[in-house]
Amino acid sequence: MRVLSDAEWELIEPFMPSSEGKRGRRFRDHRAVVEGIIYRYRTGIAWRDLPGEFGPWQTVWKRHRRFAGDGTWDAVLTALLSRADAAGVIDWDVAVDSTVNRAHQHATNTTRDTGGSVESQESAHRAA
Repeated sequence: MRVLSDAEWELIEPFMPSSEGKRGRRFRDHRAVVEGIIYRYRTGIAWRDLPGEFGPWQTVWKRHRRFAGDGTWDAVLTALLSRADAAGVIDWDVAVDSTVNRAHQHATNTTRDTGGSVESQESAHRAA
C-alpha cells in the first residue's frame, strides 16, 4: 500500500538520516516506515494495529520517536513549508478565537486548602 506518491517521497527523502557509520543493523527502508507513520496518523489506529506491510510496529514507532528527537521532522516541515510558501500555495492569514474553556476545580492537580485539620476525621475510639 502506497501512502505517498513518488513525487511526495522525492521531497522528503533527502532529509532522512543515513545509518552509514553507525553501529548495529542498517535502517529499514525509510519510505515504508514513513508511510507507516503517516498511515497511523491518518487512520488514528494504535501503533500495535499498524498493518505488517509497513514493518514491525515497534520499528515504525521507534523511528518516529527518533526523528522527532533528532530534528528530522522539523527539517522536513521547514523544507516543505518553504517550498509551498515560495510557490504561493500557503495562505498565512490567521484567525484568533477568544473562547474560554473552564475546568472544574477537581480537574486540576493542585491541592485545595479547606481550612480543616489534616488528621483523620474518625473518632478516637474507632481509630484504635
